[in-house]
Amino acid sequence: MAEQAQASAQLNTDPLDNIPRTFLPFALPDIGDEEIRAVEVCLRSGWVTTGPTTRRFEQEFRAYLGDDVEAISVNSATAGLHLALECLGIGPGDEVIVPTMTFTATAEVVRYLGARPVFVDIDPTTLNISPSAVAAAITPRTRAVMPVHYAGLACDMDAILALARRHGLRVIEDAAHAFPTRLDGKLVGTLGSDITVFSFYANKTMTTGEGGMIVTRNAELGDRMRCMRLHGISRDAFDRYTSRVPAWFYEVIAAGFKYNLTDIAAAIGIEQLRKIDRFQQRRAWMAQRYDEGLAGLPLQLPAHPAFGSTHAWHLYVVRLQDGAPIGRDELINALAERGIGTSVHFIPLHRQPYWRESCGLNPDAFPVAEASYATMLTLPLYTRMLDADQDRVIAALHELLS
Repeated sequence: MAEQAQASAQLNTDPLDNIPRTFLPFALPDIGDEEIRAVEVCLRSGWVTTGPTTRRFEQEFRAYLGDDVEAISVNSATAGLHLALECLGIGPGDEVIVPTMTFTATAEVVRYLGARPVFVDIDPTTLNISPSAVAAAITPRTRAVMPVHYAGLACDMDAILALARRHGLRVIEDAAHAFPTRLDGKLVGTLGSDITVFSFYANKTMTTGEGGMIVTRNAELGDRMRCMRLHGISRDAFDRYTSRVPAWFYEVIAAGFKYNLTDIAAAIGIEQLRKIDRFQQRRAWMAQRYDEGLAGLPLQLPAHPAFGSTHAWHLYVVRLQDGAPIGRDELINALAERGIGTSVHFIPLHRQPYWRESCGLNPDAFPVAEASYATMLTLPLYTRMLDADQDRVIAALHELLS
């Protein structure tokens, strides 16, 4: 240990993340001693797959959201979105409307079921899915809409839910960026959609390494998703293996999937959940510091929530304005040369070869996403980032853009 610490010191690194402090990464998880101890307890318990810790994580997540929802853990948000569409009976011949400005998982799960994703443009201010574009894309084959709360700011759910009710559509919220986000005082996950899916991927606002959580008020849909996440088996393994009476019998009632979350991951999740309000407050504080520090530069700063709503601030995405002295790609390279990691969220799906060719997509159909993509970059924002780290990013942007 002493040699490791000495080596880390020589590299100017944090022994936990082993990343040189001279390079500021785009994102890092905030894992403390509590998570490490919880994992150790789980490992020593003799039960490491889905079991009592996973149940407790689901109960505590459900209690956090309140409002009488069900919480079903899965090993990724992608798995959760797949289960959501499956339990709603989406299949061949159906259309599901998704934004083009999202990660490919939002659309690929539609393909898993033989249905067709229909891509639509985004709102120029929030970068969320445009309700008017959704309305224009509805056909007799449309079965569902999947709004993505981009960067952690809630979509215009009133407009989307009104459209869905008018046309008899299902709504599945892709809330991978949006925990915890509030809309008019209500947490995402407790709004009026059929199902909401959260992500606990490593760079999200809280993490289990890999993992996700499905939320629904519909008990029948919840039962179907619990069954399908573990091979379509009628009883879970923990109940069967720990019963004091013979409990070996089970039935396979559907061709399910292997999407269950492990107790090891759930142990991390419980500790992260206990910190989530502090994490959100820290992210909001950092977003405010960026707002103030970047004011006056040729940048369009991120949209903020309306009064009574909150932003999860998973991402802080800026867009270069006309008159900026350098382009987006050049700026990313220049920041990297100064030891600052950034990213782009996202390359719109209509630009990705698979979606472009298989769906015959034309960039002219997505003018807002095209214009946004050409100028956007995501700045580092995570709870372990120091104020001095953020000051360094702000100073570099002033140097490059003034």
